Amino acid sequence: MKHEYPDGFQNLINLLKTLPGVGRRSAERMAFSMLKWPPEKLAEFGSAVCELRKSTTFCPECGNLSSSGARCGICSNPGRDKTIICAVEESYQIFHIEQSGLFKGVYHVVGGKLSPLEGKGIDDLNIKNLLKRIDTDKVKEVILAFSNDVEGQATSIYIAEELKKKNVHVTRLAQGLPAGSDISYADSATIAAALHGRRPL
Repeated sequence: MKHEYPDGFQNLINLLKTLPGVGRRSAERMAFSMLKWPPEKLAEFGSAVCELRKSTTFCPECGNLSSSGARCGICSNPGRDKTIICAVEESYQIFHIEQSGLFKGVYHVVGGKLSPLEGKGIDDLNIKNLLKRIDTDKVKEVILAFSNDVEGQATSIYIAEELKKKNVHVTRLAQGLPAGSDISYADSATIAAALHGRRPL
């Protein structure tokens, strides 16, 4: 007879399995670990999850993570150069670039990349707002920091063509990033080298 977990425990495992990179065994280990937590820690965890969509929103200017609808810390920092924008696929990639300590401009989160097979087209990405920022902030350069896979390259080419219509200098990350890789997996030194070696697109 097949062993089955109690319904509540199995439900937790099923939910944990939906997280990126989490398989059944990892989900089971997490669930068993949480089962050992004191009630107050479980309550704190549950509260954090329930309040996530309220407490964490997206910056209305660049699309980065922010608090309760406010501008993110980078956009609201007067020391950042708004004439240079680094466009990324997802907001978590900003933190990887920031760790290099090299980039002093601002960011723009496109929200993914063109992927017809997954039904993600131009209108599904945050490209129109990027084009608006070019005029509003008198942007001089846009660095396209997309992954080197087919979808990332297609997205870079499309955005580059749109930006060139506005006479903006467009560059992309260069050396240090292997073909087909996601910049999220690159260390800060590699990203710094790629920023230094960026080239026109």
